[in-house]
Amino acid sequence: QVQLVESGGGMVQAGGSLRLSCAASGRTASLGYMGWFRQAPGKGREFVARVGLRGGVTSYGDSVKGRFTISRDFTKVTAYLEMSSLKLEDTDVYYCAARRAGRGVDDFWGQGTQVTVSS
Repeated sequence: QVQLVESGGGMVQAGGSLRLSCAASGRTASLGYMGWFRQAPGKGREFVARVGLRGGVTSYGDSVKGRFTISRDFTKVTAYLEMSSLKLEDTDVYYCAARRAGRGVDDFWGQGTQVTVSS
């Protein structure tokens, strides 16, 4: 099994920046990708970003392209999400996710961290 622990959430003013971290532990050698999703109460889960742990290939959801940057530290098995130019609508619970190499779905999820953008 793999455990994911998020950190870095909080409150920030619109236009500001925030950095999230997600550290993986356990059987991490099997992991191929780590990423972030977000979800507001009563809404579906939205894809934010994903990064390949070995090659560093990234992908982003349309709503965050150009504002968010995902990166990873392969040796620490940690993913980072740099969020800038934050908008009120970025307020959500952000969840870290990880998938085994060769899998098309995310196998492991963190507990979530709240990000609140205020005016």
